[in-house]
Amino acid sequence: MLRTAALELASVLTHLVRYPTGFGQPQPVAPAGATELPLVVLPGFADNTSIFTELRQALEARQVGPVVSFSYSPWVRDVRTAGARLAEQIETLCEISGSATVGVVGHSLGGLIARYYVQRLGGHVRAETVVTLATPHAGTLAAWLAPPLQLARQLRPGSELMIELAEPAPGCTTEFVAFSGDADQIVLPLRNARLEHPDLRALNVQVHGAGHLGIASHRQVIEEICALFEPVRAPAVPMSRTA
Repeated sequence: MLRTAALELASVLTHLVRYPTGFGQPQPVAPAGATELPLVVLPGFADNTSIFTELRQALEARQVGPVVSFSYSPWVRDVRTAGARLAEQIETLCEISGSATVGVVGHSLGGLIARYYVQRLGGHVRAETVVTLATPHAGTLAAWLAPPLQLARQLRPGSELMIELAEPAPGCTTEFVAFSGDADQIVLPLRNARLEHPDLRALNVQVHGAGHLGIASHRQVIEEICALFEPVRAPAVPMSRTA
């Protein structure tokens, strides 16, 4: 328990140091006709791209991407509005890159925005795979402690948004992978980070010792995300020699 708490504290402190670097970063864009799958990353509430520092480095090392950050106001007040904004940005990305589909990784609120886009706004046509990290798919009791703003109300268990996301989603072809940490102190109860919907293809993975922020830099999570999006390359053909 103490080791887990220490790891999460270290993640928080590291993120605080990196936080200023997450604003105004240039967005890499795939050249026209690229065959690589663009990967869109969405940070959580009032956060920025610095939460994905280790993940970006690992993806770049494996030549996965390009990785493009979805930017939304840190004071976003509505998941539905943010989902519509995400839809616009992904359409623009597909037009520029020449790719018909994308992959998506969302942390916390970012994962919920991605899910709303896919499930309620037809985003399954574009998003082949969505990975969520510490996302309150069924809401969180912690939202009751936040100021009674619209977004906080949406994140409460049993809210109108949660009821909407529980509605049927026939024909949704996107594959979801929902990572949750057993040391998360934000998504309460912990089971609410699981994505359970009869119409959605979802794999739930609980990560031992991972907290709400630490899960984004957890080695197991990064390795599995890289493996999920790493392109399948044809094996090298040995060159023949002539005497």
